[in-house]
Amino acid sequence: MKEFSDLSRLISPKSIALIGASDRPQSVGGRTLENLTKHSQFKGDLYLINPSKSLINEMACLPSVSLITGELDLAIIAVKAEQVLQVLQECADRHTKFAIILTSGFGETGEDGKVVEAKMLEIARSSGMRIYGPNCPGLNNINAQLGMTFSPAWKIDQMPGPIGLATQGGGMGRTILQAMARGIGTGLWCSSGNEVDLEVSDFIHYMATADDIKVIVTNLEGIRNGQRFIEACQHAARHGKPIVALKIGKSEYGIKAAQSHTAAISGTAEVNSAVFKELGVIEVDDIDELIDTAALLARSQPTGKEKLAVFCYSGGTAALAADKIGSAELELAIFNEITQKQLKEQLPDFASIDNPVDTTGIVLTNPEIGYEALKTVALDPDVGAILYPIPFDYGEITNQAAQSAVRLQKEIAKPLVMVWMSDKPGDGFPVLAQSGLVPARSVGNAVKALKNFIEYGKWRSEYKGEWHPLILNTDFNKNNKIRSSSNNLTEYKAKEILKQASISVPKSIVVSDSKSAAQAFTQYGFKKAVMKIVSATITHKSDIGGVRLGISSPEEASKVFDQMIDAVTKNAPSNIIDGVMLEEMLEESFVEVVIGIHKDPVFGHICTVGLGGIAIELFKDVSRRLLPLDASRARKMINETESSKLLSGFRGKPKYDTEAFVQTLVKLSDFISVHPEIHELEINPLAVCLDGKGVVALDAVLNIEVGGNNE
Repeated sequence: MKEFSDLSRLISPKSIALIGASDRPQSVGGRTLENLTKHSQFKGDLYLINPSKSLINEMACLPSVSLITGELDLAIIAVKAEQVLQVLQECADRHTKFAIILTSGFGETGEDGKVVEAKMLEIARSSGMRIYGPNCPGLNNINAQLGMTFSPAWKIDQMPGPIGLATQGGGMGRTILQAMARGIGTGLWCSSGNEVDLEVSDFIHYMATADDIKVIVTNLEGIRNGQRFIEACQHAARHGKPIVALKIGKSEYGIKAAQSHTAAISGTAEVNSAVFKELGVIEVDDIDELIDTAALLARSQPTGKEKLAVFCYSGGTAALAADKIGSAELELAIFNEITQKQLKEQLPDFASIDNPVDTTGIVLTNPEIGYEALKTVALDPDVGAILYPIPFDYGEITNQAAQSAVRLQKEIAKPLVMVWMSDKPGDGFPVLAQSGLVPARSVGNAVKALKNFIEYGKWRSEYKGEWHPLILNTDFNKNNKIRSSSNNLTEYKAKEILKQASISVPKSIVVSDSKSAAQAFTQYGFKKAVMKIVSATITHKSDIGGVRLGISSPEEASKVFDQMIDAVTKNAPSNIIDGVMLEEMLEESFVEVVIGIHKDPVFGHICTVGLGGIAIELFKDVSRRLLPLDASRARKMINETESSKLLSGFRGKPKYDTEAFVQTLVKLSDFISVHPEIHELEINPLAVCLDGKGVVALDAVLNIEVGGNNE
């Protein structure tokens, strides 16, 4: 995998060439020039390139970038699409470090555009010059007041701050940037466009060690390189930088729109979410949640143990806030006697001094009482964060309430989360925004942000930086591959391979005629048997008459053989049949679970566990993890599912062998670590027997890569 480049001369260049500079104010080259010269504080060397001009806005203009002497950190390319390759090559020939391609009309338009992008990448790889874009709005280093962009909004969207923003789309990025109206500043915005070379992952990696960035925010339409994304997120985790991500492409509509926008690979939503969770990336569902969460993390570092207090002067709003907190499975703090005594002294008798606190309207007529009561709540030792909704605008009265909140936040380390619920901003809203309290616009949004905040704190408290996903491991023994002439293995062969992984399977034999079926039943001493059709091309055998349970005699085995062959031949005539498998039937008590492992094209091997049989499709009660697994991660994975209650002795039922289930997951993970050619493995069901009696793989599907990357 290509190492991450030092992007410091892209983010803060000392020399810039604007290729396609123009004196036409509304052109891309004209707007970019205006942003660089009139609305930025660029102190380095700026070169204007345009073969048809010698002077633009009283600045000298060169006909070619090749005429620039000395080092060139950055070329900003604003020429027509058909000229881009030639200009890129000229930049590469004179050892330019970075190129930003503002021009669109490439991979997002179809196959012809992708061919051109492939040539761009060839130039980058052969020269060492890194490419940003194409089809991007440019780069905004707001903390340095440097706008390398053609956007007319650059001159008005310049509120510096602790947020680092990495997006693929420009419009969504601008929406996040303009959250400055609520008081949160963005220090750096990188919008990578079609990502022919540099990706969002590169900018996440850079921001992980940027001193002026506290929180990384990303809006993703697709992840092109799972390895780089994982490495970048782990780099951020090692440096204590939280990442808040909005991933577009969870529905079929969203996937289609994302692909047409930036030609990105959207990926499977469930896999993306599982990977985010593993990496500590906070996944959000919309822009409001993203902004509220990032703003809160920029203000305070969570412990994961925060209990909440609600402070409000509206009883109904206080009840709503408490209800939202309960629905989010967060915990209200319990005030100690000192807090309750002080609140009783500060507030009228008809106020509610338990959590949630309803001060009643007295704080609107006496702001000092409101401040003192809020401080009392904040100082309670059980309170980790305070939720303070302001339900309406009362002019000067709510202005004073906002000022009291700002005053208190300066005195305490605990986060005070404000909510401005009214559509009328009045004078109070800007007081909160200008102080950096970033008021949420609804109680529900604020609670979502608090939940994300607290969950991230829990993840940080358990974070172990030494874990590396299997996709990052390239040290495989290629001579130890599973050999097969086809990708799909029969159930019998799949179980033979499971034995190699030390997974218990039932005693079985494959027979080719009815007489052999009867003989095998006697020879193997079956009391009861299961008979299954053996075919590498049939997965759902029971649907076509390919499974029979409870075979209890040699004569029955012989009869069922003929019936099964007839049924399968009739119902699935195009499939190759290798025989019928007789298998010992497990008659003791067990719980059915499923283990599925598949090789995701972006992130590598992912393990899924859940309730077995058809229940997994019906209830979708599953948990997912990237491989490899150790016992601790496997156990957490199992416990995340609701069905894990069935294993632990639910409602007086006996306990089942959860520990054997855990060890089975670890064994399979270890096996695939040395056999990455396994593309898909499903055990459905895995029988988890009574506690101490182990597990048995009752059915297995195995698909391997024949040839491919591991030959």
